[in-house]
Amino acid sequence: MVWFIWRTDPQRVSAKSVAQRLVQLSRPAHLVWNPVTGQIVQSLSPTRAACGLPGHLNRQGRACVQIRVLGSVEEPFTESKMDGLDDILGWLDSWGVPRRWPAGPPLPYPLSIAAQGSMRVWAKGGHFGASQVPGASEGDPGAIDVQRIVGEQAVSLEVPRPRPGIENGSAPNGRRADPERYHHSRITP
Repeated sequence: MVWFIWRTDPQRVSAKSVAQRLVQLSRPAHLVWNPVTGQIVQSLSPTRAACGLPGHLNRQGRACVQIRVLGSVEEPFTESKMDGLDDILGWLDSWGVPRRWPAGPPLPYPLSIAAQGSMRVWAKGGHFGASQVPGASEGDPGAIDVQRIVGEQAVSLEVPRPRPGIENGSAPNGRRADPERYHHSRITP
C-alpha cells in the first residue's frame, strides 16, 4: 500500500477530476481520495497494476495498492478531517493489507526526496509513503502522522536478538557466535 500526494487544493478540486487526469496521463492510481470532502474514486481494481512507481515495483506483492491523496507535501493531510479514511482502511483490510508502517513515518518534505527505501523493509508489506519505496524518486507524502492512519501499531521495528543459549556473543560451545545466525523478533514500540 503506497500513499502519494496529488498537489492541489482539496477545497477546490474533486477526486473525480484528479482520477480522470491521472487516466489521461496513463498514470492511474487505484484510489484517489479527497480527505477534506471524503470523496473517493476507484480507477483500478487492486488486481491490476497502477502506474505511480517505477517499472516493476507497481507489480510487486499480491497487490500493490496506490492511493493519490489531494493535498500538499508541506501540509500533511493527516492534519485534516480525513473523511472517508475508515472506508479506505476497511477496503484495504478486505485485501489483506496489514495495518502497519514498516519503514516508520515518512520524512518531511524536501528531506523525503533523498530518502532511500529498503528492499528488505518493502518486502514486509504494509503501508508506505512513496518516498519510502526503493527506487522511487517522489517526496510524497511528506511528514504525515502514520498513527492517525493505521493506529497504534503503525511502526514495527525489527531488532536482532541472539538465539537462546547465546550470551555475550559466545555460542554454547565457547566459540564466537555467527551473527548471520541471529534471528529477528518483532518489537512494537
